[in-house]
Amino acid sequence: MPEANVNPTGASREPMLAVRGLEVAYGGINAVKSIDFDVCAGEMVTLIGANGAGKTTTLKALTGLLCPAQGRVRYNGADITALPSHRLVTLGIALVPEGRGIFPRLTVGENLDLGAYSRSDAPEIRADRDYVFGLFARLAERRGQTAGTLSGGEQQMLAIGRALMSRPQLLLLDEPSLGLAPLMVEHIFGVVRELKRQGMTMLLVEQNVHHALDVAERAYVIETGRVTLDGPAAELKHNPLVEQSYLGR
Repeated sequence: MPEANVNPTGASREPMLAVRGLEVAYGGINAVKSIDFDVCAGEMVTLIGANGAGKTTTLKALTGLLCPAQGRVRYNGADITALPSHRLVTLGIALVPEGRGIFPRLTVGENLDLGAYSRSDAPEIRADRDYVFGLFARLAERRGQTAGTLSGGEQQMLAIGRALMSRPQLLLLDEPSLGLAPLMVEHIFGVVRELKRQGMTMLLVEQNVHHALDVAERAYVIETGRVTLDGPAAELKHNPLVEQSYLGR
């Protein structure tokens, strides 16, 4: 069960991830404009919006791939705004990037091993590799196959598995359904649901709003770099603005 965001005395705890006043600009464009959002331990939160709304840019700023112009990012109570990507991995943050970002000339197994590059606990790494193969049986069958020869869906499985090999506390997923056939999308989101059931804390960026709102507990709608709506995902599914703009109702 996801852990509630209250302590035994009823006082609110600080979220695992707290983003305040985040602004990101590059190429002369102010892509993210002072957004605020939280992700609590054990929770799944989604950022939804049209292509170009600033969702992926937000994830890149959270993971050190872009430098915020303004604002603060706190993780487990510590300010991580200026930390580089490799340091964030050691703190327990892993990104499954848009476009998957696998290493095409390496095998499936070698890609997974790179996900654990910051670790030295060999027995646990082997156990985690087995765990990934349990989630994705196709990867187990193809562990010696060159990653570039996998299908798009299999590459997405590999990208998620590689991120899990770092043993993240917070998993960031950027457009996991992008370019996949409907049956593969269902499979990927089935794994996401299983990770959620196991208590993984996740932040999901997804253009497939139906799936995003079905799997998440809370959602933020981003339009032209600003948060315009937020609330429980189940409620936003029935918000007239969300229905008209994103759900085709």
